[in-house]
Amino acid sequence: LMTDNAPLRAHEHREHAEHAAKQQDMFISLVSITIAILAVIASVAGSLETIEVSQVITLSSEAVLRQDQATDAWSQYQANSIKKHVYDAAARLSSSSAPSLAALAQMQAAKQGEIRQRALSSEAERDHLMTASERHEGRHRWLAAAASIAEIAIAISTVAIITRRRSFWIAAIGLGVISLGLLTGTYLV
Repeated sequence: LMTDNAPLRAHEHREHAEHAAKQQDMFISLVSITIAILAVIASVAGSLETIEVSQVITLSSEAVLRQDQATDAWSQYQANSIKKHVYDAAARLSSSSAPSLAALAQMQAAKQGEIRQRALSSEAERDHLMTASERHEGRHRWLAAAASIAEIAIAISTVAIITRRRSFWIAAIGLGVISLGLLTGTYLV
């Protein structure tokens, strides 16, 4: 009777061992697929982060140029204001050339309106560019967080493979979902 049970028990142990091996292989396969997905998320977030940083730099540089243009225009505005006041004062002091000096003062005053508009326009463009730059800077921060979290999830997945613990794998999947949420949420807000 014992001899009849031994082959049966051996067969059962072999089936259990094969089943356990398949589960381990399936687990490793699933974690490996998870790592691949997390790597894609990290790569996309990193690439988009690079694009956003580039936009921050470009828009900030453009804003600086607009500020320089506004500063130049305001300097020209002040110079024309000084000329206008000099011509006005000279017209009051000189009765013989008063009409021509008054005309020069009026001409300077007319230029000031155009120069003021140019300065205000440059300042408005600067403000618009800075707002856009700040928006891209915010996106950069969220994308950097998404990439970092995905990379941490990859490391935890590796620990799951080494230790063969599902809890680490589940934690990595949770972090992957958070990373994906940050990635997609960056452009929805």
